[in-house]
Amino acid sequence: MRTTLPPSPTPELPLGPRLAFDRRMCVAANRWGARRAVGAFFGLVSRLGDGACWYALMLGLALSDRHRGLVAAAHMAATGLAALLLYRLLKRWTRRPRPFRACPGVIAHVPPLDEFSFPSGHTLQAVGFTVVALAWYPALAPLLLGFTALVAASRVILGLHYPSDVLAAIGIGGALGALSVWLGMLAGLF
Repeated sequence: MRTTLPPSPTPELPLGPRLAFDRRMCVAANRWGARRAVGAFFGLVSRLGDGACWYALMLGLALSDRHRGLVAAAHMAATGLAALLLYRLLKRWTRRPRPFRACPGVIAHVPPLDEFSFPSGHTLQAVGFTVVALAWYPALAPLLLGFTALVAASRVILGLHYPSDVLAAIGIGGALGALSVWLGMLAGLF
Protein backbone atom coordinates (compact mmCIF):
# COMPACT_ATOMS: atom_id res chain seq x y z
CA MET A 1 0.00 0.00 0.00
CA ARG A 2 1.40 3.34 -1.06
CA THR A 3 1.19 6.26 1.34
CA THR A 4 1.05 9.83 0.16
CA LEU A 5 1.36 12.77 2.49
CA PRO A 6 -0.33 15.98 1.43
CA PRO A 7 1.69 19.14 1.09
CA SER A 8 1.34 21.60 3.92
CA PRO A 9 -0.09 25.02 3.18
CA THR A 10 3.23 26.84 3.57
CA PRO A 11 3.22 30.20 1.78
CA GLU A 12 5.56 30.52 -1.19
CA LEU A 13 8.55 32.78 -0.62
CA PRO A 14 10.21 34.84 -3.36
CA LEU A 15 12.98 32.74 -4.90
CA GLY A 16 16.15 33.41 -6.80
CA PRO A 17 16.62 31.72 -10.18
CA ARG A 18 18.63 28.79 -8.79
CA LEU A 19 16.11 28.00 -6.07
CA ALA A 20 13.23 28.35 -8.50
CA PHE A 21 14.97 25.87 -10.84
CA ASP A 22 15.52 23.51 -7.89
CA ARG A 23 11.80 23.63 -7.10
CA ARG A 24 10.76 23.17 -10.75
CA MET A 25 12.97 20.09 -11.03
CA CYS A 26 11.55 18.77 -7.78
CA VAL A 27 7.95 19.20 -8.97
CA ALA A 28 8.70 17.58 -12.35
CA ALA A 29 10.43 14.56 -10.78
CA ASN A 30 7.69 14.20 -8.18
CA ARG A 31 4.98 14.18 -10.84
CA TRP A 32 6.84 11.39 -12.63
CA GLY A 33 6.88 9.48 -9.35
CA ALA A 34 3.08 9.74 -9.12
CA ARG A 35 2.83 6.99 -11.75
CA ARG A 36 2.06 3.80 -9.86
CA ALA A 37 4.90 1.67 -11.26
CA VAL A 38 7.48 4.46 -10.98
CA GLY A 39 6.46 5.32 -7.42
CA ALA A 40 6.48 1.66 -6.36
CA PHE A 41 9.91 1.05 -7.92
CA PHE A 42 11.54 4.11 -6.35
CA GLY A 43 9.75 3.47 -3.05
CA LEU A 44 11.39 0.03 -2.97
CA VAL A 45 14.80 1.49 -3.92
CA SER A 46 14.48 4.09 -1.18
CA ARG A 47 13.47 1.44 1.35
CA LEU A 48 16.49 -0.68 0.42
CA GLY A 49 18.62 2.46 0.76
CA ASP A 50 17.44 2.79 4.38
CA GLY A 51 20.28 0.40 5.19
CA ALA A 52 19.13 -3.12 4.30
CA CYS A 53 21.29 -3.40 1.18
CA TRP A 54 24.33 -1.86 2.85
CA TYR A 55 24.11 -4.14 5.88
CA ALA A 56 23.64 -7.15 3.61
CA LEU A 57 26.69 -6.09 1.58
CA MET A 58 28.81 -5.70 4.72
CA LEU A 59 27.69 -9.10 6.00
CA GLY A 60 28.33 -10.68 2.59
CA LEU A 61 31.84 -9.22 2.44
CA ALA A 62 32.63 -10.36 5.97
CA LEU A 63 31.40 -13.90 5.29
CA SER A 64 32.84 -14.34 1.81
CA ASP A 65 36.28 -12.79 2.03
CA ARG A 66 37.28 -13.70 5.59
CA HIS A 67 39.64 -11.22 7.26
CA ARG A 68 39.81 -8.79 4.33
CA GLY A 69 36.03 -8.76 4.02
CA LEU A 70 35.62 -8.23 7.75
CA VAL A 71 38.04 -5.28 7.70
CA ALA A 72 36.27 -3.81 4.65
CA ALA A 73 32.88 -4.20 6.35
CA ALA A 74 34.19 -2.55 9.53
CA HIS A 75 35.63 0.28 7.44
CA MET A 76 32.24 0.76 5.75
CA ALA A 77 30.46 0.68 9.11
CA ALA A 78 32.79 3.30 10.59
CA THR A 79 32.28 5.53 7.57
CA GLY A 80 28.54 5.02 7.83
CA LEU A 81 28.55 6.05 11.48
CA ALA A 82 30.52 9.21 10.67
CA ALA A 83 28.08 9.96 7.82
CA LEU A 84 25.11 9.50 10.15
CA LEU A 85 26.52 11.88 12.76
CA LEU A 86 27.41 14.48 10.13
CA TYR A 87 24.02 14.24 8.45
CA ARG A 88 22.17 14.68 11.76
CA LEU A 89 24.29 17.71 12.63
CA LEU A 90 23.65 19.29 9.23
CA LYS A 91 19.91 18.63 9.41
CA ARG A 92 19.65 20.30 12.82
CA TRP A 93 21.74 23.23 11.63
CA THR A 94 20.02 23.90 8.29
CA ARG A 95 16.42 22.92 9.20
CA ARG A 96 15.31 23.12 5.56
CA PRO A 97 11.67 22.01 5.20
CA ARG A 98 11.01 19.02 2.98
CA PRO A 99 9.63 19.80 -0.48
CA PHE A 100 6.20 18.30 0.22
CA ARG A 101 5.93 20.76 3.14
CA ALA A 102 7.15 23.88 1.36
CA CYS A 103 6.80 23.43 -2.38
CA PRO A 104 3.33 23.60 -3.92
CA GLY A 105 2.66 20.67 -6.22
CA VAL A 106 4.93 18.20 -4.40
CA ILE A 107 3.55 15.27 -2.43
CA ALA A 108 5.44 12.71 -0.38
CA HIS A 109 4.90 9.26 -1.88
CA VAL A 110 6.39 7.62 1.23
CA PRO A 111 6.66 8.88 4.82
CA PRO A 112 9.92 10.69 5.64
CA LEU A 113 12.25 9.32 8.29
CA ASP A 114 12.75 12.76 9.85
CA GLU A 115 11.51 16.31 9.58
CA PHE A 116 14.10 18.14 7.51
CA SER A 117 15.38 17.95 3.96
CA PHE A 118 19.01 19.09 3.75
CA PRO A 119 21.07 17.04 3.05
CA SER A 120 19.69 13.74 1.83
CA GLY A 121 20.85 11.20 4.40
CA HIS A 122 20.08 8.26 2.12
CA THR A 123 22.27 9.75 -0.61
CA LEU A 124 25.06 10.79 1.74
CA GLN A 125 25.20 7.27 3.22
CA ALA A 126 24.97 5.56 -0.18
CA VAL A 127 27.81 7.60 -1.66
CA GLY A 128 30.02 7.20 1.42
CA PHE A 129 29.44 3.44 1.53
CA THR A 130 30.03 3.13 -2.20
CA VAL A 131 33.33 5.04 -2.15
CA VAL A 132 34.69 2.84 0.65
CA ALA A 133 33.36 -0.42 -0.79
CA LEU A 134 34.86 0.34 -4.21
CA ALA A 135 38.24 1.10 -2.65
CA TRP A 136 38.19 -2.48 -1.36
CA TYR A 137 36.30 -4.19 -4.21
CA PRO A 138 36.42 -2.20 -7.47
CA ALA A 139 34.62 -4.99 -9.35
CA LEU A 140 31.42 -4.00 -7.51
CA ALA A 141 31.34 -0.64 -9.36
CA PRO A 142 28.53 -1.44 -11.86
CA LEU A 143 26.24 -2.70 -9.11
CA LEU A 144 27.00 -0.09 -6.45
CA LEU A 145 27.18 2.96 -8.71
CA GLY A 146 23.85 2.05 -10.31
CA PHE A 147 22.16 1.42 -6.98
CA THR A 148 23.55 4.62 -5.47
CA ALA A 149 22.29 6.66 -8.45
CA LEU A 150 18.83 5.11 -8.03
CA VAL A 151 18.80 5.89 -4.30
CA ALA A 152 19.72 9.52 -5.01
CA ALA A 153 17.03 9.85 -7.70
CA SER A 154 14.42 8.20 -5.49
CA ARG A 155 14.69 10.90 -2.87
CA VAL A 156 13.61 13.62 -5.31
CA ILE A 157 11.06 11.50 -7.17
CA LEU A 158 9.36 10.55 -3.89
CA GLY A 159 9.02 14.23 -2.89
CA LEU A 160 11.33 14.00 0.11
CA HIS A 161 14.25 16.10 -1.14
CA TYR A 162 15.12 18.88 -3.54
CA PRO A 163 17.74 18.12 -6.20
CA SER A 164 20.14 20.45 -4.36
CA ASP A 165 19.76 18.32 -1.21
CA VAL A 166 20.84 15.28 -3.20
CA LEU A 167 23.69 17.04 -5.03
CA ALA A 168 25.06 18.38 -1.74
CA ALA A 169 24.81 14.90 -0.21
CA ILE A 170 26.74 13.45 -3.17
CA GLY A 171 29.53 15.97 -2.54
CA ILE A 172 29.55 15.46 1.23
CA GLY A 173 29.32 11.67 0.98
CA GLY A 174 32.05 11.58 -1.67
CA ALA A 175 34.36 13.74 0.43
CA LEU A 176 33.65 11.72 3.56
CA GLY A 177 34.22 8.44 1.72
CA ALA A 178 37.47 9.73 0.19
CA LEU A 179 38.67 10.95 3.58
CA SER A 180 37.85 7.56 5.08
CA VAL A 181 39.77 5.75 2.34
CA TRP A 182 42.74 8.09 2.79
CA LEU A 183 42.72 7.50 6.55
CA GLY A 184 42.47 3.77 5.89
CA MET A 185 45.51 3.95 3.65
CA LEU A 186 47.43 5.87 6.33
CA ALA A 187 46.43 3.22 8.87
CA GLY A 188 47.71 0.48 6.55
CA LEU A 189 44.34 -1.14 5.92
CA PHE A 190 45.00 -1.48 2.18
